[in-house]
Amino acid sequence: MAEVNYSEDSIRSLDWKEHIRLRPGMYIGKLGDGSAYDDGIYVLLKEIIDNSIDEFVMGAGKTIEITISDHKVTVRDYGRGIPLGKVIDCVSKINTGGKYDSKAFQKSVGLNGVGTKAVNALSNNFIVQSYRDGRTKIAEFAKGELIRDEAEKETSQRNGTAINFFPDDTIFRHYRFIPEFVETMIWNYVFLNSGLTINFNGQKFFSERGLYDLLNRNSDTENIRYPIIHLKGEDIEIAMTHGQQYGEEYYSFVNGQNTTQGGTHQAAFREAVVSTIRDFYKKNYEASDIRASIVAAISIKVQEPVFESQTKTKLGSQNIGPEGPSVRTFINDFVKRELDNYLHKNPATRDALEKRILQSERERKDIAGIKKLANERAKKASLHNRKLRDCKLHFDENDERKQETTLFITEGDSASGSITKSRDVMTQAVFSLKGKPLNCFGLTKKVVYENEEFNLLQHALNIEDGIDGLRYNNIVVATDADVDGMHIRLLLMTFFLQFFPDLVKAGHVFILQTPLFRVRNKKETIYCYSDEERRNAIAKLGNKPEITRFKGLGEISPEEFGLFIGKDIRLDPVILKDANIKALLEYFMGKNTPARQLHIVNNLRVEKDDESVNPLIAEDLETVELPVAV
Repeated sequence: MAEVNYSEDSIRSLDWKEHIRLRPGMYIGKLGDGSAYDDGIYVLLKEIIDNSIDEFVMGAGKTIEITISDHKVTVRDYGRGIPLGKVIDCVSKINTGGKYDSKAFQKSVGLNGVGTKAVNALSNNFIVQSYRDGRTKIAEFAKGELIRDEAEKETSQRNGTAINFFPDDTIFRHYRFIPEFVETMIWNYVFLNSGLTINFNGQKFFSERGLYDLLNRNSDTENIRYPIIHLKGEDIEIAMTHGQQYGEEYYSFVNGQNTTQGGTHQAAFREAVVSTIRDFYKKNYEASDIRASIVAAISIKVQEPVFESQTKTKLGSQNIGPEGPSVRTFINDFVKRELDNYLHKNPATRDALEKRILQSERERKDIAGIKKLANERAKKASLHNRKLRDCKLHFDENDERKQETTLFITEGDSASGSITKSRDVMTQAVFSLKGKPLNCFGLTKKVVYENEEFNLLQHALNIEDGIDGLRYNNIVVATDADVDGMHIRLLLMTFFLQFFPDLVKAGHVFILQTPLFRVRNKKETIYCYSDEERRNAIAKLGNKPEITRFKGLGEISPEEFGLFIGKDIRLDPVILKDANIKALLEYFMGKNTPARQLHIVNNLRVEKDDESVNPLIAEDLETVELPVAV
């Protein structure tokens, strides 16, 4: 082995922007293209909005304006405005900011002075303008490099800060902002900050009742078992109810930050609910029966919070503050006192809650026998599961690539074979279906254990007892873009929505886009995902290029498939727009509902069989907006 020269010349010092651009994952988590709610472009947006929220919390500015168009993001607040002499330093010098002064910012989201600098470094163009006491200052950057520094001048604009940025498309490849993800983020901001108004692309977001409104908006209100319990105290707010769905669903926040991966506060709340209910009813109910079908939100404020990463998605703090009680004690004391009082004062809720627990207990015992047998079969199958071609890393492991872990669910052996041969064995696994899965709408969870395919799938995902141990961050349905493939997608989405809705709500389920056409000449090959892209490719290559239409995934060679599931993978997230899951599934998957029959009769069209056009994307085919965005 050749000797490597290790000398003074081997040591390299990076300035702040070089380090952020070289290791962006350290600052914003994964990069992504915007198809997942936690992709980097949303973290960039959040970092800027967080500063405006902190101004609101400090009593400065009740309105925030946000505009996103053509990849340009604009955020304007009406807070105090960055001190004009420090505008450049605050967006371009690490460890510079007002949040180090604990008197200026108490219980702030960000304390390390990195967020805005990361946005600056990871943007093609970044403009900051501060308005303060009749004067204004503007500066412009390109990839963190200062390119314009205007002198202060007079202004008639209200105090505040405006920031415009374009994420760097060489880092966030093929990115796009999905409005539903941005809207969810904004709703969370207004739920947590009563009195705040956010205007996003002309739409007004405002909340009067905080977490009560959050649960009311995100829950299937027609199927909740009792009115939402809403409890507020100093530095803590809780809302909770029980529904009819399977699983547990939590929305947790620290200092206004949505901790999507939970943490010490969420764990403490789950424990506190169980212990309080056991003490109240004086019965030792199983914890799983108490929490089954729970929908809850918790928000706490912590001094100097410690998060497990720069993206602040999981709280690690053990104490409320330097001299305060532990998070566990603080939450347990609050829940034990306030929830106990509430149940004493509201007998109807008290009775409905206990009925829900008893129902969960009966359901658990009802499937105990079949569950044991199914788990034994799954354990044996896992030793040599022909359906699952696993990867080496998993989402529940502490590895920097865990965000990339993906399970492709395919139809048939040909498609699974192509993906298996071209996948990244470290982070990509394949689960092969045998034909169309069972339509499980209206069935109980017993079918998950009785149906071998469903049972093996839930064990592959490790979601039997909730999604805390989920083994893959991305669950990707990879089916053909034909009628049969679309049907399989619906059947799989029915399975997830019926029994594991939190997987969909947490943004883990996707549809794989694969090219419909290959257009090439001797010099260049272009893969097209729509008829419009096909026409553009033909126009670009000219002179009658060779056109191949892919009718199924199995027709794409493993060598080509590798191009579509690597860094340029295109995923469509499954976004639940309608909280009433039961009504949604009844419409699409029920037994010939009159409403669906009428829709089919009114919209049925006969298209000519044209091999050059995919009927699913034909320009003259009428499209209908569905409650589930795919």
